[in-house]
Amino acid sequence: MMKRDLNAKRVVLRLVGEDGNAWAILGRFQRAAKAAGWSPAEIKAVFDEATSGDYDHLLATIAAHVEEPDGDA
Repeated sequence: MMKRDLNAKRVVLRLVGEDGNAWAILGRFQRAAKAAGWSPAEIKAVFDEATSGDYDHLLATIAAHVEEPDGDA
């Protein structure tokens, strides 16, 4: 089985202007990733990486896997 490059995968999710609580961010990411068809293992890999450091690391990790919805500046 070929391992997917999670760095290339993105979900459409608004981060700016939303609740900045770490658990709220992770929950929104998880719901968006499930809706986009990500496997539980892919979601867990991002979740585990995001929670392996401080809040700034969490934000950077989630932001690396997110595209803001069209029309947002």
